[in-house]
Amino acid sequence: MEINVFYDSGFEKAADEKWLKSIAEAVLTAEKQPDAELGIVLTGQAKISELNRKYLNREGPTDVLAFALKGTPGEMPFPTPEDDVDHLGEVVISVEQAALQAPRHHHSTRREIAVLLVHGVLHLIGYDHGEADEEKVMSDKTKAILKGIPGNMP
Repeated sequence: MEINVFYDSGFEKAADEKWLKSIAEAVLTAEKQPDAELGIVLTGQAKISELNRKYLNREGPTDVLAFALKGTPGEMPFPTPEDDVDHLGEVVISVEQAALQAPRHHHSTRREIAVLLVHGVLHLIGYDHGEADEEKVMSDKTKAILKGIPGNMP
């Protein structure tokens, strides 16, 4: 398992790298993805809005974006390395958006970042929530994974 964490300027203290990696590892372990590699990026509203517009043609900020390398060829304009590692992609989280929506969910920004990271990694693995049954599966998996992460509660 290889998990790389990147911080945009100003977000270096938003969440501990070791903690973020432990969350991603928990998802990969639960989903039996031991040879996976992924990146986690913590950023703010400006950068996530730019990515949202550039790659998804959506205006404004969002909480999390998952840029999966798997899926339909040509879906995302990223090259896939030729090796034995399962390169999943990148999860980009807006720390500012997480802080805005955490109170609505009655928990801390830290927990909201964890929820968004689990959600994003599940997307990289191939889960979606376009249909009600898919949404329930993702929600149930997210809850189960978060329950097993020490120090994750508010």
